[in-house]
Amino acid sequence: MTMTYREAVQYLYSLGWQGTKLGLDKPLRLAALAGQPQNQLRFLHVAGTNGKGSTCAMLESIYRAAGYRVGLFTSPHLVSFRERIQVNRRLIPEADVVRLVGRLRGWVDSFPADDRPTFFEAVTVMALVYFAQQKCDVVVWETGLGGRLDATNIVTPLASIITNVQFDHQQWLGNTLAQIAAEKAGIIKPGVPVLTAAAAAEALAVIVDRAHRLRAPLTLVTAQDTQQPPLDRIELPLLGEHQRLNAALAVATVCVVSKQLPVPETALWVGLETVEWPGRFQLVRRPSGQAVLLDGAHNPGGAETLRATFQKYFPTVRPALVLGVMQDKDRDTMCRILAPLADRIFTVPVDSPRSASPEAMAALCRRHNPAAEVVVCPTLADALIETAWCRFVLVTGSLHLLGEAMELLGLAAVPARSERGLNEWNAARQLQPVAR
Repeated sequence: MTMTYREAVQYLYSLGWQGTKLGLDKPLRLAALAGQPQNQLRFLHVAGTNGKGSTCAMLESIYRAAGYRVGLFTSPHLVSFRERIQVNRRLIPEADVVRLVGRLRGWVDSFPADDRPTFFEAVTVMALVYFAQQKCDVVVWETGLGGRLDATNIVTPLASIITNVQFDHQQWLGNTLAQIAAEKAGIIKPGVPVLTAAAAAEALAVIVDRAHRLRAPLTLVTAQDTQQPPLDRIELPLLGEHQRLNAALAVATVCVVSKQLPVPETALWVGLETVEWPGRFQLVRRPSGQAVLLDGAHNPGGAETLRATFQKYFPTVRPALVLGVMQDKDRDTMCRILAPLADRIFTVPVDSPRSASPEAMAALCRRHNPAAEVVVCPTLADALIETAWCRFVLVTGSLHLLGEAMELLGLAAVPARSERGLNEWNAARQLQPVAR
């Protein structure tokens, strides 16, 4: 039976988390049914708490500038599911999603009904099949959650990259930096080079120990590397010292795997100076002259980075802050970091069942900035109307919120039916039945 694109996407998300039993057994079995496509590809595997997506975007841009055919696998998506699987920055076509889901469905149905692959496991193998069919020269491969038990960990890469280790997803990864680092370091493979910009001593010790035990050559990237050639002369379109550190990590990776994937210096320059990654300190000028800054700071580490970057580039600006955060995040710490930036704060719900209450967020913002005017808005659209007269607006708190903002601001094509809710782990419950 022929599926539509929407039916194909709904099928994928109907897989949900299947009890959230993480592990590599099901993705390995699924990949075997697909013909082991990972064996036809070369990977750069990227894990970390923050900066994964930006680092992946930089690596993709560099290798594409060097003439390679580059696969890019990232998550979550901001607007369209198809953002997750790209070749040379072209989203996977809807027709290929339908075709691949048709094949995938047969493989998934061969599993016991109570132990089927999760959505992320299925999409991971689907991406492998697509990249192999597209004959990609290299695949920039971002982990979903953690690393050790993440479905992406069924590959053996040319290099393993860990951007940093900070607090996030503690319910899955552990309550200490050492525990979280152990999960991230699970992507390190015997003898495979590993690179990291992790700075926290507790986390770095875990990474160093695992690399030593597996005899994986380790490269440490620090802030000093951002001042070395060629980065000392490159102007990045992604702003912030954290992005320069991500760039240094990307440059170090290119150097480490240069024998397998040589890159001319000109391509390194072009790749870094033309990289694009929406929703990360993205400044938008509206026709009215209003400046809107979009940043997906979705955890305390991201909030700290946003505050430091904002104060560096806009030291005299007091923005209107539009804030929407997930319930399972450290909301109090995020409000403590971000609320003092603004004189006017508008709290909004995130379009997700996991959204924190805007009223609760407003109370936290008032606690951490008693002088601010704090307004509770029923939707992000209402907040953008309320702030239409403000000269500078900062929208942050969740990547889900950023996707909605991009749609409302006309920065992205809006699908016929919203796909933002498809980022949910139990997304199948959020979808409306497909009309036949």
